[in-house]
Amino acid sequence: MAPPLLLLQDTKLTFGGTPLLEGAELSVSAGERVGLVGRNGSGKSTLLKIAAGLVAADSGARFVQPGATVRYLPQEPDLTGFATTLAYVEAGMGPGDQEYRAQYLLSELGLTGMENPANLSGGEARRAALARVLAPEPDILLLDEPTNHLDLPAIEWLEAEIASLRSALVLISHDRRFLQDLTRATVWLDRGRTKRMERGFAFFEEWRDQVLEEEERDQQKLARKIVAEEHWMRYGVTARRKRNVRRVGELASLRAQFRDHRGAVGTVTMAATEAEISGKLVMEAEHISKTYGDRVIVRDLTIRIQRGDRIGIVGPNGAGKTTLLKMLTGELAPDTGKAKMGTNIEMATLDQRRAALDPNRSVRETLTDGRGDQVFVGGNPRHVIGYMKDFLFTPEQAGTAVSRLSGGERGRLLLACALAQASNLMVLDEPTNDLDLETLDLLEEMIDDYAGTVLLVSHDRDFLDRTVTATIAYEGDGNWEVYAGGYSDMVAQRGHGVKMRAAAAAAPKGASTKAGNAKGANTSAGSSAPAPASSKRKLSFKEKHALEQLPKRIAQLESDIKRINNTLHTPNFYTRDPAGFQKATAELTKAQAELAKAEEEWLKLEMMREEAGG
Repeated sequence: MAPPLLLLQDTKLTFGGTPLLEGAELSVSAGERVGLVGRNGSGKSTLLKIAAGLVAADSGARFVQPGATVRYLPQEPDLTGFATTLAYVEAGMGPGDQEYRAQYLLSELGLTGMENPANLSGGEARRAALARVLAPEPDILLLDEPTNHLDLPAIEWLEAEIASLRSALVLISHDRRFLQDLTRATVWLDRGRTKRMERGFAFFEEWRDQVLEEEERDQQKLARKIVAEEHWMRYGVTARRKRNVRRVGELASLRAQFRDHRGAVGTVTMAATEAEISGKLVMEAEHISKTYGDRVIVRDLTIRIQRGDRIGIVGPNGAGKTTLLKMLTGELAPDTGKAKMGTNIEMATLDQRRAALDPNRSVRETLTDGRGDQVFVGGNPRHVIGYMKDFLFTPEQAGTAVSRLSGGERGRLLLACALAQASNLMVLDEPTNDLDLETLDLLEEMIDDYAGTVLLVSHDRDFLDRTVTATIAYEGDGNWEVYAGGYSDMVAQRGHGVKMRAAAAAAPKGASTKAGNAKGANTSAGSSAPAPASSKRKLSFKEKHALEQLPKRIAQLESDIKRINNTLHTPNFYTRDPAGFQKATAELTKAQAELAKAEEEWLKLEMMREEAGG
């Protein structure tokens, strides 16, 4: 095996009296591709900073091969003191480095090099920092969440660029697909210690589960051994005093080993609070368009979204994903066309900018809205500390200000707020930002179990593949097209390898591309078949009469459903009257089916009426 270029041994570090690293190790040889994984707060970023020489450990050894070049990408790069982004990138290069790469990488990442660093957004600063660490083609690349703030085209370009380099790599990322494609070994940082597997991240979760199962078995064996030794101490035949003293000492050691064992970090308990069932048709848009100035954001899009659909929206930054989301949910009116929401819609939203969180409020105040110690989850009170524990917050964090939380903690807090709301439509705008892999697993399971409808904007390819049933993809020049399935299905249906590069180039300028067209966008989310065109004819007398009477019928059915639900929730109803319970259940099912049919008929007639001009 090749000697390591970088080696950390028995690394220990304590923050505020709490051990963060307790003997962690890291070894990187030439050309190795290592994924560094672990829960939020486990110390991954700190270990990477120690490897980069930016943080000193309390004890342990750090070795870097003489002459080896190391470049480190922090989560929050600092560009102060530089006049332009090009100057910032060039400052990271050495005498033997190829100067053209600075401008080449900036261009590939969508920057000119002349930008003032003081005016950059978070995403632009991240792109400049990536150019700075990649330009020298160092011997070792240490990358901490390199895909943060990047859109899908940039992520795919970055993946291909890193794969082409000969540099060794240590990578921290919450993007599963990125980790799977780039790593060949995995280091798991867990409870202050590291474990290494000589396989890529694709095999990590199975290996992690095996390690935890073995650990649990070892703890059970240890507990049984302690019980046996305690039994011997009480009831065993007295042997030589010297042997007794030895066994007493061994028992004390076993007890200490069992007591000091740090169990695996708990998991988030995540479940959405569901409102009453929505109508079958959740939202429908017909030929909607939106323009800002000379730029078309959405061009002639038709889509129907039904109850239970999980719809992903993908595209480069600036394409208009959030604008499209607002149009579909009725927050923003289209310039042309019609967008309608169905009936009985209760919506919960998760904003990627975390704007719903007041940085000056405490965790307790955020969850309770400043009203005592109770948080209402779906209308039912729960003690705030218990609800906090469901999302891995400790009781001591109840008074912690939001501004002092990490990005992952803020993400969990926002999820806790959103999931407490009763809903049958969940709108998630970049929900995976700053969440660790285990929390992402729980979020995926929650979406899978959710009975309502989900609209999801995300740059996480694996998350999209695991959660959505249809994908709305940006095709350039305001065109959006609907594809059945997740992100990989969309790529396969498009039939081209560089997936979204053409659309990305078009997004900022509004230039036309060959990908997609308005005709392809006129698709139902539940099917790849085109939606039927609306009729231009006048409504018949029978249709006008139905349009007038249907709202009354819908109101009556909603009243019946509410009454039956109240009856079914009567305490001990099933025990007292099983036959009556079954009859009420059948009545509820029938009423819900009739309501869905009436709502769909009303919406169809209403859109025909508007199309005909009243």
